Amino acid sequence: MTEGPLAWLVSLEGVNSAFAGARDGIDVMLRDRGLRRTSPDMTGESLLRGAHASAVLEGSVSSLAEVRDGAGDAIAADAVRVSVELLSLVPVLKRSPLQAFARLHAIAAAGTLAAEELGRPRGPEQVARLRGLGDLLSTDKTTPALILASIVHADLATVAPFASHNGLVARAAERLVMVARGVDPTSLVVPEAGHLALRAEYESNLRGYASGQQAGMHSWLLYAAEAYTAGAEASPLRRDAI
Repeated sequence: MTEGPLAWLVSLEGVNSAFAGARDGIDVMLRDRGLRRTSPDMTGESLLRGAHASAVLEGSVSSLAEVRDGAGDAIAADAVRVSVELLSLVPVLKRSPLQAFARLHAIAAAGTLAAEELGRPRGPEQVARLRGLGDLLSTDKTTPALILASIVHADLATVAPFASHNGLVARAAERLVMVARGVDPTSLVVPEAGHLALRAEYESNLRGYASGQQAGMHSWLLYAAEAYTAGAEASPLRRDAI
């Protein structure tokens, strides 16, 4: 098999084994706890929990109960709006990643930015970075899906290509990749909650990734594997399975 463009990252010490362990944990949870028990309501609950966690990471002070009751603050409302449309973007991501990213931003920032800013990168540098990320998703068929999801997340969060709501877009795109690449087809893992549970590490490792240094990217990947394990623990399957 031809090596993909991220092969050098996958080969860093501990990365492959960390993500293999995270994927195994997700697979076991979905198979043993989800088989014959999965329902659209569980997917909806997972998306709601993810919207709440992502909103808190973005600065929301709303509780999960408030978000569930539709009484969350403006940031929570933005995150919920994204979660409602998220899974409809799976085929868009497969066909045109850039279009999917732009749509995520347009949904998240609706009512906050002027119409001409919705889904539009801030400048030429951001356009180039988004195109590179889109090319990666379109052509890389060898990198493990969870690693790819973590890179999409970190790139969008640190490049901040849009005028606002980049964190919400990054975390939504991460979940979208997990669904589109078959890790979690019914979107029952809550990666956003994993990041919230490890918030200090999440924010620190994003700063390290933003440095562009190998050490920072390496640390981010090791962190992300841990966060996905925590996201599996936050699944509604863990709460509702008998």
